[in-house]
Order: sequence, then structure tokens, then C-alpha cells
Amino acid sequence: MAARSTQTEKKPNFFKQLSSLFTFTKDVFPWLLWAEIGILIVGIWVGILIGFLLTPGVWWSIILWGVTGLLLGVLAGLMVLTRLSTKAMYQKIDGRPGATGHVLSTSLGRNWTASDTPVGVNPKTQDAVYRAIGRGGVVVVGEGSRGRLTRLVNEERAKVRRVASGVPVTVLYVGHGDDDVQIADLAKKIKKLPKAINRATQSAVIKRIDSVSQSLASLPIPKGIDPMKARAPRPR
Repeated sequence: MAARSTQTEKKPNFFKQLSSLFTFTKDVFPWLLWAEIGILIVGIWVGILIGFLLTPGVWWSIILWGVTGLLLGVLAGLMVLTRLSTKAMYQKIDGRPGATGHVLSTSLGRNWTASDTPVGVNPKTQDAVYRAIGRGGVVVVGEGSRGRLTRLVNEERAKVRRVASGVPVTVLYVGHGDDDVQIADLAKKIKKLPKAINRATQSAVIKRIDSVSQSLASLPIPKGIDPMKARAPRPR
């Protein structure tokens, strides 16, 4: 039997993933290393202080409390790193074509259905419209210049209302204007929408809209940002 021509790629271990996550985040927050060191030092001293207060003069107990403080510092450092990596990811993709699709397809959770591919796009300007369907109804999200998006947004909203009458349609624009939603707040904004339909209706709406959606495969559509380049790698 011939040997396999390819081998299954080994997943990077925890420490390599942690190193990648740290490097990714440090590009945006150069002070990250000092913050992590500070968290560890504070954790150790808190542990030692607790040991002095609970078991004064018992050095082995104080040392154990110091080790406990170190472990708690490591845990706190990982939590801070995770939060900062998410912020770094949003800062890196903000303003890039396809950022909206990346967020919709990765950050909404199971209660929403969305794709990183836009449902409407202007090939010349890269202005695009995305769609998400969930318990809060249908959300149409515009990415680009609001003025140039008017026609695309109206077409998508009319299509949804035609096949899903009575289902609420929410229109959002990603940007930094007064009425825009920043990319970092997009997923939270959508998740906060009040529940308007049940799961059965949601499934029916998805099928109806998909049945009338035209294929955009022949257009130069921004497929969304490569998660390996724009999304912070997370340790597992």
C-alpha cells in the first residue's frame, strides 16, 4: 500500500498559541508585557500578604500562599490578554472591506445565521450589504459610504419584507458617524435586539430568503477578512 502523500498538520500546542496571541496583541498594545508582569507581581504579593495575615510566622504556609497568588496572577493575566486580544482584533479590521462579514459570521453565536459574504455589493467602491437572521428578526448591515449604500440597503430590505412579511427588519450602518455602529459594538448591538420571532419562524424566514437570493459568485465580492490574519489566535 502506498504511503500517504500528506500528513495531518499538527495543531500548535498551548504555549505556541499563547505566544501567537501575545505577539498579535502586543502589536496594538506595546505596554502589554509590563502589564502582565505587573499583574503577576501583584498576585504574588497579595498571596504573601494573605499568608502573613492568616498564618503569621509560619513560613511554609506563607510560601504556599505566595504560590497561590502567582497562579491567580497567571489566571488574571490570561483574562486580561484575552480581552485585549479581542480589542486588538477589532482595531486591526476596523475600516477594512469584509470586516462586517467577519464579525457577523464569527461573533453572533448560535441564535443568529449570517455569512461573511455580502448579499449586495458595489464592485467599484467595495461598499457592501450584509444580512443576519435571528430571534430579533432580520438585520441588514451596510458597510461603506451611507450615501452609496442607500440603493443596496433598500433593495435588500424590500426583498426581505416581500418574502417575510411581518418580520421586523433592522438596518444598521458600520462606521464612526453619529448614527453608525462601530465594528467593535456590532455583535453586541445585534444581540441586544428584542426577541420578535420564534425558532420555527426563524428557520422559515431563512429558507424563504435563501430561495429568492441571487447568486453573487460571479461578482468580485469581498469574502471577509482571513481569520488567521485578522482574528486573534486563542489558546486552547
